[in-house]
Amino acid sequence: MIPKIAHAFTIYAIDMPGMGWSDITPGASYTEPALRRAIVEFVTTLDLKDVTLAGESMGATVSLTAATELEGRVRRVVAFNPYDYSEGVGRANRVASIYVGGARLPAIGTVVTRMENKPVLGIVLRGGLLDGSKLPEHYLAELRRVGRRHGYPRVAREVFRNVDSMIAARALYGRVSAPVTLIYGDHDWSRLPDREANLALFRGARSISLAETGHFAALEQPARVAEILLDDHGA
Repeated sequence: MIPKIAHAFTIYAIDMPGMGWSDITPGASYTEPALRRAIVEFVTTLDLKDVTLAGESMGATVSLTAATELEGRVRRVVAFNPYDYSEGVGRANRVASIYVGGARLPAIGTVVTRMENKPVLGIVLRGGLLDGSKLPEHYLAELRRVGRRHGYPRVAREVFRNVDSMIAARALYGRVSAPVTLIYGDHDWSRLPDREANLALFRGARSISLAETGHFAALEQPARVAEILLDDHGA
């Protein structure tokens, strides 16, 4: 995405705590409030203003909630396929349902996430794409390099275990004062009532449906995602 929009934005591509190549801190929380705090601290520490918060999946949910604490700094929020409903990735396919369900179990959850391998991860992620061929091999390989880091199985388990905190975060949506653009792939894991309920929570929100698109719009429709960001920006 970055090369497609770099002419119009100063871009901060953030690895959330414990994810990507950010530090893994023993005992860290991966609830929505903890992830939201990371974004708020990032923006305030760098004293950023006129910010567009854009995210996909959990990143979309956290972008929306972080905006409630960054009034005066956030110009708008662009939220792609917010992940704030029950079942979530378990709706992707049977393998995803079994894997995520196992990861959430007490005692054996970390064992399950340690067993994650490239084929399993590929099957799970392709369940978020209408066109499974849109999952780049180099991206899948990078995710597995991250997943082999010491301590990462616990991170993965805690993220799955705390999905309920993402659902609870919807209670904050009505406090978002910045303009919101809410985008869903027409084959997203969310269901129509989930989407309509969210849209009703934002005053005057712009709503966009992406045709022939699953949960990972940035992978499946990168040109369209860039167009939306640039259009909202006035570029």
